Amino acid sequence: MTKRILAIESSCDETSAAIVDEQGTILSNVVASQAGEHASTMGVVPEVAARRHASAIVPTIELALQESTQTREDITHIAVTATPGLLPALQVGVVAAKALATAWKLPLIPVNHLDAHIATTFVQDPEPQFPVVSLLVSGGHTELSFHPDKTTRTILGRTRDDAGGEAFDKVARMMGLPYPGGPQIAKLLPEGDKQRFPFPRPMLNDPSDDFSFSGIKTDVKRIIDTLPQPLSHQDKADVAASFAEAMTETLVGKTVRAALREGAASVILSGGVAADKYLRQVLTDTLKQNGLELYVPPISLCGDNAAMIGIAALWADERPIHDVHATPTSRTHKRGTTEKYSN
Repeated sequence: MTKRILAIESSCDETSAAIVDEQGTILSNVVASQAGEHASTMGVVPEVAARRHASAIVPTIELALQESTQTREDITHIAVTATPGLLPALQVGVVAAKALATAWKLPLIPVNHLDAHIATTFVQDPEPQFPVVSLLVSGGHTELSFHPDKTTRTILGRTRDDAGGEAFDKVARMMGLPYPGGPQIAKLLPEGDKQRFPFPRPMLNDPSDDFSFSGIKTDVKRIIDTLPQPLSHQDKADVAASFAEAMTETLVGKTVRAALREGAASVILSGGVAADKYLRQVLTDTLKQNGLELYVPPISLCGDNAAMIGIAALWADERPIHDVHATPTSRTHKRGTTEKYSN
């Protein structure tokens, strides 16, 4: 029987369901975003997100089946994000997946959310060549890792405080821009002077592969406080461009250094911030100068979505239903830790 996976994603503020076949073909990918729900708080409130997931999960799954033209009888496996993420949000997806796997008597595959972001680059032709160094940048995570094959990753470095996407959102908030802040900064960037404010390049010259973005956020706040209030459009554009330049230079510099050191054949950029055109372009150009090629998912797969969960599930191990649990986000890590594609 041809494998067809019903995948469920609820790690943060998107409720998503998708159908993926054994070749990695995405038959449907439905995403119900909560961005508008969290605009007033300028960030995701876990309990609010969980309630929205609970109300959206069944209609989202039904729509994914409908759009894929598949029926319950065509599904052979259930996959779900089990880790990392916001615990109340994760629990909604895991409980739904367990219920379906039990009722339909199907195998259940728990998936690591970060592995899934990385896996989306393998829907392209040609695929990245191994060994791979991966840079993952999202609202909750920033991570460099080394991949000798599709199912194993060795952590090289992670953020010690704010994630890259989180820093973009917080800087946007300082300027009075709407949530989510990353796209707002991207809109202003072409109008700004990248050299006006010399923001620091945090930990760029540190020998570790770790990141730290809390300091640059503080420096942006210091600069904003010296400018006439309310900020003019040009001041906002200059702050946005100068901040984006500093963040991009840091992310690109540490990634290229790690890729050359590890002898990577290719480099992957994934996560929500991978949709940023400026970061894509600078990383692409810098890697080409060093004889390396960048692989990035399609824009539609950069944010949280269930199709990436289904793709990663093709390489992950099935688990007994009772053995699958939601696991909250943790920033603790040890350099050199090797993880498999399971929770």
